[in-house]
Amino acid sequence: MANVSQALARTRAGNQARATVMLGRFGVNLFFYALMSALAVAFLAPLLWMVTASLKPEHLVLSLPPDFLPRHFRWENYREVFEVIPLFLYNSVKLAFLTVTGVLLVTSLAAYAFARLDFWGRDFAFSVLLATLMVPGIVTLIPLYIIYKNIGWIDTHYPLWVPKVLHSVFATFLLRQFFKQIPQELEDAARIDGASTFQIYWRIMLPQVKPALAAVGIFAFLDSWNDLFGPLIFLNSLELQTLPVALKLFQGEFFSQVNVLMAGATLSIIPILVVFFAAQKYFLQGITMTGIK
Repeated sequence: MANVSQALARTRAGNQARATVMLGRFGVNLFFYALMSALAVAFLAPLLWMVTASLKPEHLVLSLPPDFLPRHFRWENYREVFEVIPLFLYNSVKLAFLTVTGVLLVTSLAAYAFARLDFWGRDFAFSVLLATLMVPGIVTLIPLYIIYKNIGWIDTHYPLWVPKVLHSVFATFLLRQFFKQIPQELEDAARIDGASTFQIYWRIMLPQVKPALAAVGIFAFLDSWNDLFGPLIFLNSLELQTLPVALKLFQGEFFSQVNVLMAGATLSIIPILVVFFAAQKYFLQGITMTGIK
């Protein structure tokens, strides 16, 4: 009987200990989810205000306390935006397409060469390429402007996408790391079958690095789509300007159409969301994947 009583006591103590551990884990999880929910609300509040402000009359946008839900939807704000932005939107889409396509092609070729080809000075050249990341862009602005002026690129779209394509150092570094992780046996087998270097790059290597290509493509798209500084510096003609510059047209020195500006900002983030969710699967793999099994 004594042994049975001791066994029951140990069982009760074990159950109590497990219950305490489970209760502690539940409390930690509850606190974690409550904290994440609060942070999500804090991050989404400006986005919600932007969307609701785009549907309000001008005099209600900056009212205090802020009214997140408009009583009357003013769709005319979007009509005013569409009267201004079609040409600017076309320019932004054109530059984004050229930038993304060029960056993916040039950086993948360069990364493949640095990762898989053996040539004299390869490591030194790659080190010099990485060293250029330490040079601030503002330092090279005036020399680049002089060069573009001398070759006739000022007031054209070339300065807004060609440098991004030819100097995507981070994208080259990222893709190189992925190319280096691909087993050498795949390349050797392709060479035995008679594949050329370009065929190995195009048919064997590129399909293996789709996650990294998606990540590079999204970063290149964001860099081009959100670029405001470049168009203001290198473009003079209004018909060549991009969407970020068009949004500045609704903001003056003494008066700003905040409701129309928010409508334009809402429209401008839609392509970003579409591109991200379309490539979300590969993008997350490109960020988190550290090896190939």
